[in-house]
Amino acid sequence: MRRDEVFEVMDKPISRELLGSSIPARFSYVGLDGGPRVVPIGFHWTGAELVMSTVPTSAKVKALRANPRVAITIDTDSFPPRVLLVRGSAHVEDVEGVPDEYITAARKVVPDDEFAGWEAGVRALYQRMTRIIVTPGWAKLLDFETTLPKSVEDLMRARQG
Repeated sequence: MRRDEVFEVMDKPISRELLGSSIPARFSYVGLDGGPRVVPIGFHWTGAELVMSTVPTSAKVKALRANPRVAITIDTDSFPPRVLLVRGSAHVEDVEGVPDEYITAARKVVPDDEFAGWEAGVRALYQRMTRIIVTPGWAKLLDFETTLPKSVEDLMRARQG
């Protein structure tokens, strides 16, 4: 998929809504044992990259250093479903302190009246974190009104023809 096509999908109104929502990303990667893994994780969309942060010693950091290929889903539980699918490669970098994107992502879920205490606790806990940066290389939005999974589109075309 060309970069402009990817960002055309990422810039659709429903995609922007999902990217700005409090819904966690379902982040999938390949574990060091070769098995699939998927974890919910907070994220921040910069307009060009999905940025997540975690503990430097986490299993996902070790696995991503060995195999950076990832898939991400951000989806709703309402009807009709809204699903943003993203694939890409993760770049991981250790940073001192707490990345700004981690704080920004948390603003989507931590209540305003608890945020200051939460932030102080996080900054006291983490001396270092790892940023996981994913630049989308492929993206698809499924809104089940104007876009469907390809297999469903193919089935509908076959039934009509």
